[in-house]
Order: sequence, then structure tokens, then C-alpha cells
Amino acid sequence: MSSTTGFGRIRTLLWPIYRHELKKFIPLFLIFFLVGFNYSLLRGTKDALVVTAPSSGAEVLPYLKVWAIVPMAFLFTFIFTRVSNRLSREKIFYAMMSIFIAFFLLFMLVLYPFQDTLHPHSICDKIQKMLPQGLQGFIAIFRNWTFTLFYIMAEMWSTIIMTVLAWGFANDVTSVNDAKRYYGLLGIGINLSGILAGSVATSMSQNRFHPSLPFGATAWDQTVFLLCTVFVLAGALCMVLFRYIHAQGYGYNSPSYHAQNKDMGEVKMGLRKNFSYLAKSKYLICIAIIVVMYNIAINLVEVVWKDQVKHLYPNPSDFNAYMGQVLTWIGIVATIISVFISSTIIRKFNWTTNALISPMILLTTGIAFFFCFFFKDSSFASFASLFGTTPLTLCVFFGALQNCLARASKYTLFDATKELAFIPLSKECKLKGKAAIDGVGSRLGKSGGSVIHQTLLMIFGTVALSTPYVAVLLLFVIAAWMTAARSLGKRFNDLVSHQETLKDPDEEQEQILHPLAADASVIPK
Repeated sequence: MSSTTGFGRIRTLLWPIYRHELKKFIPLFLIFFLVGFNYSLLRGTKDALVVTAPSSGAEVLPYLKVWAIVPMAFLFTFIFTRVSNRLSREKIFYAMMSIFIAFFLLFMLVLYPFQDTLHPHSICDKIQKMLPQGLQGFIAIFRNWTFTLFYIMAEMWSTIIMTVLAWGFANDVTSVNDAKRYYGLLGIGINLSGILAGSVATSMSQNRFHPSLPFGATAWDQTVFLLCTVFVLAGALCMVLFRYIHAQGYGYNSPSYHAQNKDMGEVKMGLRKNFSYLAKSKYLICIAIIVVMYNIAINLVEVVWKDQVKHLYPNPSDFNAYMGQVLTWIGIVATIISVFISSTIIRKFNWTTNALISPMILLTTGIAFFFCFFFKDSSFASFASLFGTTPLTLCVFFGALQNCLARASKYTLFDATKELAFIPLSKECKLKGKAAIDGVGSRLGKSGGSVIHQTLLMIFGTVALSTPYVAVLLLFVIAAWMTAARSLGKRFNDLVSHQETLKDPDEEQEQILHPLAADASVIPK
């Protein structure tokens, strides 16, 4: 069933799931919860490691996202396409998940304990003396290279596991109408996991050193070991739940999935072919622009905010504990939005309206944060004294508030509307489009914001001095985001309405996705 016929108003709002769907939906919900839990757990820890590392700071983040994340995003997309050509859809999940579990075991047992031996501090100190101050963040990538690897794998988890595999699986086994009931609840699961992950990170980071434990020389060392252990266990449980779904016949082996894809055959993937396919589709280009612009916008603001957090909390344990509190509040706000707002909005309003909410939230909260930043040493000094705090603490608070609201909207409306845009597409278009957009597009967006920060750092030397220019550029980025959302909304509505009246929806999809194609040879098959 695809409608909510037979549900009361409260049931439709809070739990629009039929009893016969529970064997499929409950394990799917738990997978999203665990994937989101690991994502939130890694998010705070990776920042604490690289920002508070020796001779490092928030300046390292733009360099990481360009010179480390982008190459690795291409590498992981290449690995994913090769694995996809050789393994079944179910086994792809196990293979990619195993790569991440193996790395974090290696980091926990080898790379982190021997960091003093592995990090080339003396060589990097000599290089730093010969280069300008603006390149300190670039040198920190190599100085603390084991932390760089941790940061890369944490970023790849959100791209490969959460976006490509978890959401890709949900898209493949869920119809458009069922997605309107499922996706709001899946978003709630991810948000609840953020609350738990933030609480776990904060609790572990505030623990004192326990000499009775057989690992770690400091309290922070023991925290890192425990956080990695929790991550590995949650990842292993995801694999167990994924296998359970297939054992029950609701996964890629379900009759409905085979019926939808019986005429498509196996889609062969390649990195160049994926991007070539994307370049010929205005529909996919619009999705790519939305993803890239979001990541540029959030990156522009976050680097400035985390620079302020580093000044307030220079100790890694304190830094991670604070980030854990922020993650908890992100989860709380996002859960409230999911339960009482987003699910209803997604069902009642059209795609375009839903897609425009996130950029409007980021625009208004971004303006508020930059206002606090620019006036924290003048107007806000007396205002902060009224609350018995400092201007820096107040600026960090407003930055955290901006991050909570922007991230909460991302985890609810942004992700749901983006994934809805993929559902009407053919199997080939969906698989190749998601691999290119989610595998590399999001990283290109973050690297775009990072290139902006790098350029400004080379000119002005510090994050604080370059912030006025960042604020202006943010306005142009959000304008491009909203323009792409409006264009995609029209194409999405046309595609869905055409599918409802056609005998061969895949053929018509290609005509809508590639309206300029004069013959079939132009369209990737």
C-alpha cells in the first residue's frame, strides 16, 4: 500500500507504517540509526584530532578538504564502481563496510598509539620556517598524517556508507509514495542517533584518566580508543541487520525490486561514464548544483566557527566534549523538526517548496552568526557582560546555534528532498547519478569552499581577517542553490506526472532527462 488510508491523524503524523511492513522497515530504520550514529561520532572526533593537533588549527580544514578529501573521494568512487561491476548489490555493502571497519581497527591499535614515532615533526618544522604563515594548515596535513587519514575515512563514511549505500538501498527498494511515509521516519532515526552519539562523545571526553585500563597514556588517548571500539561494533551490527533484511526477502532479492528492474539488466559503471552520463542530463546537473552549493555554504561558515571554538577550547578533550554537546542539540532540534514539521511538510507541499526551506534557513542563520562575529569586540562586549560571559563565548554560542539549525534542516528536509529527486529515475540513471553526485559532488562542494578559504588565507594570513569576504561570498552561493532548486522542482514534477501515464517509463525518463538528444545514440544506455 502506498497511501495512509486507514490511519488516524496522529498515526499518520507519527507512525504511518502498516503492520506487514515492520519486518522491512524496523531493520531499515535501525541501519539508518547506526549509520547516523557512527557519522555523528566521527564528526566531532575528526575535528578534535586535526584542529587541536600540534602546530595545527582550523586553518588545516580547508587544505584537508582540497588536497586530501577530494583525491580520496575520487579514489573511493573508483573503488565503488569497480566493486559494483564485480559483486552483487548486497555484497557491495559488506565489502565497503569492511574497509571502514578494518581501518578504524588499524587506527585504534596501531596508528594512534604510535603517533609520536609516525609523525615527522622535525622535518615539518624546518619546512614551516621556509614557507609563509598561510601554508601552516597545508603542512599540518603531513605533520599529523595519521589524523589526516582518520579525517578522510570519517568524511568518506558520510559519503560512501550513509549517502551512496544506505540511502541508495532505501531508494532502490522503496517507491515514491512509500518514501513519503518512510523517509521522514528514517530522518528521525538519524537525528535520534545524533543525540545519542553526542551524549556518548561528551561523556567519554569528560572521563578522567584510568590507569587500570590497559590502553592509553592520557584520558584523551583512552577516549579515542573507546570511541573507535564503539564505531566498529556499530558497523558490524549494520552488516548483521542488512543481512537480516535480505534473509527476509525485502532487500535486493525482493520480488518488487526484481519486477522494477527486470528489463534493465546489470548496469556497468565507470568513473568517466558516470560523469559523462551526469553531464548530459540537466536533471542530474541540477541535483549536483544543489549538493555542491550546500557543501560550499556550510563549509564557508563552519571553518570560521571552528576557528572560534579552537580559541575557546584548545584542549582536544574539551573541544570534543563541546562538539558532542553541539551534536546532541543538532539531533534534538532535527528530531523535533522531523516529528512535528518535516514529515507533514513533505506530504502536504510540493518538492520545490520543501527544497527551498534549507537554503533559507542557512541564509538567515548565517547572517546572524556573521553579525555576532563582526561586532563581538564592540557592541557585544557589553551585551556579553550582562550574561556573565565573554564576547568569544557568545560568538561561539551563536555559531553553534547556526550549525544546529543548518545541520538539522540538512538531515531532515534537504536529505529527504534530494533522495526523493532520485526515486523516479531509471535504475541506470539512479545508480550512475548517485555515484557521481554523492560520491564526488559533495566533496567538490566542500573543496570549493576550502579553495575559497585557502585563497583568502594566502592573502590575509588568518581566518579572522578573511571572514568579511567569506560572508559576502555566502550570499552568492545560496542564490545559486535556490535557482537550481527551482529548476529541478519543475523537472521533477514533469517526470513524475509523465511516469504515471506512460507504458515505458524508463524511455520517457530518458527523453525528459536528455531533452536535447536527437537520437538514442546520444543517451547513455
